[in-house]
Amino acid sequence: MIIDERMDGIEAVFLDLDGTIYLGGVLIEGASEFLDRLENKGIRRFFLSNNSSRSVSQYLKKLDHLGIPAKEEEILLSTHDLLRWLEAEGIDDTFLVGTQGMRDMLEARGIHTHSKSPQAVVLGYDTEISYQKLSDASIHLHAGVPLVASHPDLVCPSPAGGLPDVGAYISLFETTTGVRPVKICGKPNPSMIVGIIEELGLAAECCAMIGDRIYTDMAMAEKSGVHGILVLSGEATADDASASTVSISLVAPSVDSLCR
Repeated sequence: MIIDERMDGIEAVFLDLDGTIYLGGVLIEGASEFLDRLENKGIRRFFLSNNSSRSVSQYLKKLDHLGIPAKEEEILLSTHDLLRWLEAEGIDDTFLVGTQGMRDMLEARGIHTHSKSPQAVVLGYDTEISYQKLSDASIHLHAGVPLVASHPDLVCPSPAGGLPDVGAYISLFETTTGVRPVKICGKPNPSMIVGIIEELGLAAECCAMIGDRIYTDMAMAEKSGVHGILVLSGEATADDASASTVSISLVAPSVDSLCR
């Protein structure tokens, strides 16, 4: 199925947040009206983010502050993917390099986050980073404790330009300790959305992933078989899209031009 900006035939969309719906603390122009159009057309929407610095409740609060009402089940985070992996591996003792919001989500699922003898060092997008966290984590990594990351994003978009994200922290730890993650969760892993698609009973070709990153958003769309709609309101540029080897169904300036 070929799609255009009208998005005819699409029954559910997975929406990136940073760089797609908002930039920093400001809604991208036309985002609210786009969400209204989705609702009017009966298109299900889910908010997807690799940004593990906030908990679900914090995301709901931020969206509500921006005038976007959402439900808990509509928020899908890289932290959810990380939790599934940790539980599947039987890991419940960790040392977390992450925010309090991320800590709350892990602790709520019975995963200790400040172990002195951790089974894994867990790395998230830590906007509360400290040198003590970095040095303690490095000591564990030097001792052979494996590293697990919540997602691979190199930068977090902001109106002032890209800010250091998990991918940058991964490089820091590799430089310091020589250790690479044994697992990187979140987008572009198709596990972020395939379960939801199956639960909805939809064909992948009737779903779309809308985001501003090629190596996470569009790569996940390609791997899961859904349409990838790249918006140029965040990280990726038109030149990036032209040079990409990742399949992209549609390139749009922003969500403002979609679903009209």
